[in-house]
Amino acid sequence: MLFPLILFTSAATAKIPPYYSRSCDKGLLQDATSRYIAAQSTGQPQWLSTLLSPNFTLVENNAPIPLSSSLVLNQPLALAHARHTYDITACASFSELVSLAPGAGYQIGTQLRLDAGARKITKIDSIVTTAGDLYFNTTHALHYLLRENWGPIDPSERGSRATLQAAADAYYAYFSNASTVVPWGAPCDRLEGGAYMGQGLANDTCDAGLPPFSVEMRDRRYVIDESVGSVNILSEFGILGPDSHEFRVEKGKIRWIHAMTFCRGTLNCDAPEFPGLSEEVGW
Repeated sequence: MLFPLILFTSAATAKIPPYYSRSCDKGLLQDATSRYIAAQSTGQPQWLSTLLSPNFTLVENNAPIPLSSSLVLNQPLALAHARHTYDITACASFSELVSLAPGAGYQIGTQLRLDAGARKITKIDSIVTTAGDLYFNTTHALHYLLRENWGPIDPSERGSRATLQAAADAYYAYFSNASTVVPWGAPCDRLEGGAYMGQGLANDTCDAGLPPFSVEMRDRRYVIDESVGSVNILSEFGILGPDSHEFRVEKGKIRWIHAMTFCRGTLNCDAPEFPGLSEEVGW
């Protein structure tokens, strides 16, 4: 009598659609990211509705808010730059966005977190920066972003997830302990808002211009994509405020760093003026 039961079980299992898989996959993350971009570029959050968990959380600049109070999701943004990374292990994605309008425009770093079993977005977590935030200048930012290559790294040269996170964590540890050994690349270039902390030379270094005070990064949220050597961290960046840092790690060394920092109530986070930020950047 077991034989018919086995046949019935096998046939029933064969009919289960693939979307009932309880594991995360890149396709799910890409679908979620595409819908997020549709929502942001049109200012119509309903493009996300089919993928939003009933109890999803929206966080902007480290503060949970209702969708109706979003700084950006309810207005259309013409996106001049959108780059995405995918973390299948954490079932999360990261999007780096630049919009030159409306007004002064926006630089946005967004993590989407998904429930792999339900295949739904459970959290939209964004750092949203605009005029008045740390070294904000979308034209300068776009100029430098378009010069970089964050394409796939050859599988034989990719660092492990642990190696990538260790490189990013070493950079953060450096802010409280300057003796920390950070795997700087040669060259290494850092972009803070629209301020490029390098000159495009072979001897550029990412430790130039770092603040001379101790900073503790709290509430770190990671998205790691080994295929492109990327580590993104959203956090509370000490006295500066809500922050996104993304690292490109090549052969175990940090090649590029992108930072966006939201300044709570203080113009430019009280940082000194950056030379040339108000000038034409060139094309």
